[in-house]
Amino acid sequence: MNNLPWLDGSLYPDADVPESLNTLADCVDFLARLCAAWDFGVLPSRETIAEIRREDWKPAVDICRLLTSPSYHLLRRWHHLPSLPYLGQQIALIRDDPCLAQM
Repeated sequence: MNNLPWLDGSLYPDADVPESLNTLADCVDFLARLCAAWDFGVLPSRETIAEIRREDWKPAVDICRLLTSPSYHLLRRWHHLPSLPYLGQQIALIRDDPCLAQM
């Protein structure tokens, strides 16, 4: 069992769930796992969102550089980091929707 109630153990199917995230590398690994799941529709808990929006996550968010992840770009915005190019898939049905500009 980990000491972080907001840490979703299901993000670690290939490894033991860490008891803590002490290093920048641990935090980056967590963010990569979180964004991958989120991009596929597995939403993080409210507690996880509150945690990763804290200022001390900013260095990990900045160094991650998951340029194909929509979730990662949202994290950058939440941390007021400069925008980076999105290199992910552009879905034509959404991209060409004339109503998109009204949203």
